[in-house]
Amino acid sequence: MCTNCPDELARDLDGGFAMFVAHHQDLAFGIGLRVTKDRAEAEDLAQETFIRAYRALRAYDAERIRGLHLRGWLARIALNLGRNRARDAGPAGLPLESAPDVPGSGSSEPHAVAQRREAARFWTCLLETLPPRYRRAVALRHVDGLSYPELAAALDRPLGTVKSDVHRGVSLLRAAYEQSIEADETMREVTR
Repeated sequence: MCTNCPDELARDLDGGFAMFVAHHQDLAFGIGLRVTKDRAEAEDLAQETFIRAYRALRAYDAERIRGLHLRGWLARIALNLGRNRARDAGPAGLPLESAPDVPGSGSSEPHAVAQRREAARFWTCLLETLPPRYRRAVALRHVDGLSYPELAAALDRPLGTVKSDVHRGVSLLRAAYEQSIEADETMREVTR
């Protein structure tokens, strides 16, 4: 998390904006990728997110910039742009498996990479089963790593509501996981 960004942006918007983009580009791209299911579209959405953010920040005074939950605020911009695009383009998805491997996320051996991608596909399918309200909250919290205050800002909901949505979404995800494991074990017993 970037704790210097609000102060840098408030002090010198043009000088601090590159640091802001560098620290938050993965967030904007990740949201764009889940919304559009297409890497090129996700890059466009992320770029448009930063353009909109810059234009908005130019109109804010320094005190308002310092008071922003920047990650949540930026996530809201990306989500709104994504919703607008999704409304125009049709259904959206969540391609976690096509996201780049996180540095330090494990071995780069082919079998390890394949296992991570298979796990990402599995969790993507489970996450897709959640109602949109819970899916967005869980993805922003546990995939993008937003804090609860950032999540509240991103979704424009009260803090207690987003905590409840994440909790309920995780509970539904856990139930879907357990059901999937039980189905897998049953299948193994049947094929023996």
